[in-house]
Amino acid sequence: MEVEVNHRGECSPEQQQRPEPIIKFIVVAAIAMGVQFGWALQLSLLTPYVQLLGIPHKWASLIWLCGPVSGLIVQPIVGYYSDICASRFGRRRPFIAAGSSLVAVAVFLIGFAADIGIASGDSLGAHAKPRAIAVFVCGFWILDVANNMLQGPCRALLADLSAGNDKRMSTANAMFSFFMAVGNILGYAAGSYRRLYKFFPFSETKACDVYCANLKSCFFLSIALLLIVTVVALTFVREIPYIPAPENQGKKGGIRLFRELFGAVKDMPKPMRMLMVVTCLNWIGWFPFLLFDTDWMGKEVYGGTVGQGTLYDQGVRAGSLGLMLNSVVLAVASLGVQVAGRGGPAVVKRLWGAVNFLLAICLAMTVAVTKLAEHHRRYAVDGDGRSRLLPPSLAVKTGALSLFAVLGIPLAVTFSIPFAMASIYSSSHGSGQGLSLGVLNLSIVAPQILVSLVGGPWDDLFGGGNLPAFVVAAIASALSGVLALVVLPSPRPGGAAATKLTIPAGAH
Repeated sequence: MEVEVNHRGECSPEQQQRPEPIIKFIVVAAIAMGVQFGWALQLSLLTPYVQLLGIPHKWASLIWLCGPVSGLIVQPIVGYYSDICASRFGRRRPFIAAGSSLVAVAVFLIGFAADIGIASGDSLGAHAKPRAIAVFVCGFWILDVANNMLQGPCRALLADLSAGNDKRMSTANAMFSFFMAVGNILGYAAGSYRRLYKFFPFSETKACDVYCANLKSCFFLSIALLLIVTVVALTFVREIPYIPAPENQGKKGGIRLFRELFGAVKDMPKPMRMLMVVTCLNWIGWFPFLLFDTDWMGKEVYGGTVGQGTLYDQGVRAGSLGLMLNSVVLAVASLGVQVAGRGGPAVVKRLWGAVNFLLAICLAMTVAVTKLAEHHRRYAVDGDGRSRLLPPSLAVKTGALSLFAVLGIPLAVTFSIPFAMASIYSSSHGSGQGLSLGVLNLSIVAPQILVSLVGGPWDDLFGGGNLPAFVVAAIASALSGVLALVVLPSPRPGGAAATKLTIPAGAH
């Protein structure tokens, strides 16, 4: 079989003679369903679980920093090594298998943290359980590292299977986005079913109450789904082993790794630099809403207060319903992005710019919905003469849930087009797919770290609430739309100039 030699003189199977059959793209993209199932459970269930173990609320948010921090470090490193892995099983498949295995370990540690803590000396009646917290934090970090090990190589494998075909790359990333949406739907559905633990009677123990047992049960389903789709993908999809040039063999140590990582950032072509800028602004727009959407529903829309009455909890549950609607629209919109990708890179770029403006409008509308909710507050008088705040009107709730649903459209584009464009730019300049996607990830995790650290103090500066962060997010989204349309260059079809080298049949 013929493959091309990249600009470093290495035999890379990224540019094959023709794209692989579409069924192979589907089974690889389906891994995103298993990964996102776990992410949805994290978002919906783990914050209450953290406080159940005794971590104070003011410190709970810092645990979520492990996601972007691990992504900042892990994805570029995994991307680099998945580009040069010379395993007989292929370049991407070993990392996908290792990531899935680590997810299984992490889920066990998280689900059984309370049981392990009690068994190792925690007091059953104590509010704070330090040993259980230590186990949970360890498992949580492993889970985020494992998820980052999975996503980069999966996207890179999809790019490899596209064989440099721009339209196929866009379609592959749209499929990835679609399965992420399906995973979200399954995860939120499992998390909302409060009697799931009945299917796993052993999950409820003295150290683990009903909520904890339900969390365990959800994670059991999560790891089963991930392992099934991973085994199917790794069995069905075969890779051509990577063959390094003779002068580069034995030079895969840390020095070369960091030289190439820093070199990839320093010497990246202008299109890739601009893509990172647009992506960074795009995610500055997304993260405040992703982090505080249910809190916004509980506080601003429902008018509730954390720990006082039931209004805040009702708002959070309504926000979870909004996330479910968002995931459904995300799944449908992902199919639309797949169709739009057939129009070529220029159409894809314009689509990204347009939906960034839609994102900005939706984020700005959170102010209008909040003001509408405040203006139409309803009260009831109890038997003792005290007034009690009622949930918002149907019109207000419909407006808020509509925002969640409409945001599924730009989210589908955000989950697919930037990665497709990175793959296209990488193919055009002869760069490694894994390294390029790992570098792009820097422009995603950096905004997340920034928002996690600055979002709370910024809101407090203006009197609290979530609207100040949402306004900044709307401005950043509008800027990302302008840059995507005006500054970001349209990718040119075709890969880097290369000579062909025939790999012996025994190398398969």
